[in-house]
Amino acid sequence: MLETTVLAAQAVSVAFMAAWLTIGALENLLHPFLNETYTAEVMDMTRMREEYPEAYRFVAHRRVTSARVRRVLFRLIVSWELAATAALWAGSAALAMSAAGQMAQDTAIALGLAGTLMFTATWCGFLIVGNWFCYWFGHEGGQNTHFQMTLWGMLNAVLLVGGAVVVL
Repeated sequence: MLETTVLAAQAVSVAFMAAWLTIGALENLLHPFLNETYTAEVMDMTRMREEYPEAYRFVAHRRVTSARVRRVLFRLIVSWELAATAALWAGSAALAMSAAGQMAQDTAIALGLAGTLMFTATWCGFLIVGNWFCYWFGHEGGQNTHFQMTLWGMLNAVLLVGGAVVVL
């Protein structure tokens, strides 16, 4: 009974991340201007240049000024998000199947962990790249969201690995 409950909790937890990222990835596909504009602002360091010119002059060389390069990078981000979303849904389904006795537990947990790692890597990537572009100068809300999503992914990884100890 405990094994089934742990696997079900893991499946639901991974599904929550999958649902959240699905919405974001679909918005980026269907309405790219919602995020692409801010992504371009971060890479161009627009707000830092306008609001903190004295600090900007030390890091201005980091800017990505090419609109074409920014669009390509945005498309790569969206592609990664879609792959992570697919991995999360696959992991959640595998965990649910395992809870129902239809799949090996270690395989299901490994798939859930792979999707969770991709989710977490997405936000860690934004934090690292955002740090390069000094996005705490004017994009604090984005930085905070990325940090919170990183924590969410890490906690889900703990649930999956800790739950694996219980289940296996």
